[in-house]
Amino acid sequence: MLDSISHLENKINSNINLLTLENCFIYQSNRLILQDVSLKIDKGDFYYLIGKTGSGKTSLFKTLYGDNKLRKGKGQIAGFNLSKLSDDDIPKLRRKIGIIFQDFQLLKDRTINENMLFVMRATGWDNKKKMNTRLNEVLDAVKMSTKGYKMPHELSGGEQQRAAIARSLINKPKLILADEPTGNLDPKTSEEIMSLLLNISKQGTSILMISHDKYLIDKFPAKKLYCYNSSIFHSPVTVN
Repeated sequence: MLDSISHLENKINSNINLLTLENCFIYQSNRLILQDVSLKIDKGDFYYLIGKTGSGKTSLFKTLYGDNKLRKGKGQIAGFNLSKLSDDDIPKLRRKIGIIFQDFQLLKDRTINENMLFVMRATGWDNKKKMNTRLNEVLDAVKMSTKGYKMPHELSGGEQQRAAIARSLINKPKLILADEPTGNLDPKTSEEIMSLLLNISKQGTSILMISHDKYLIDKFPAKKLYCYNSSIFHSPVTVN
């Protein structure tokens, strides 16, 4: 009975606090960018990270996916201790989280299907049948099931971003970091991408999304974090 309770508690605990930062200081090279950052993101949370260009949002993201070292403070993401993250840990971490960029970052010399398969091989997939099954699942999830044979330049910006979202879903991440995913898209396509991301969140995947787009933030309400004056706040900052 006790073993069953312990197993249940572990299962519950694995579903919460996917990202926790406590009194963290974020650096870019040797320059302090953000100080005393504390936040928690749980299963299914959708947070906007809002702030002016240069306020530290991207530096925070780089710390979360292992490009920048966490030098001071306590931080964990998807079960990884950010302050103790080794070079060998970084690929393992990136199998647990999804990353979406503003400029898509698709490999331009291969089809969408080949882009997906490249990521699978890089993250340890080796069973062709399972790879093809998962490829079809993620492309279908973003309504791109008929576009896999196309090269990135043959797709619209919205289709490329859908493909990038599909790529982020390959390893069934618990958390997605989205860096201005609508920044290069027209208003109608931006709304379609936002609807897609919110639907993904409702299915249990947490999303932290950088955005400057007040229209989208108002139209698709969610929790907000504010990056201002080298800190992150949980409520709007009044500037005198």
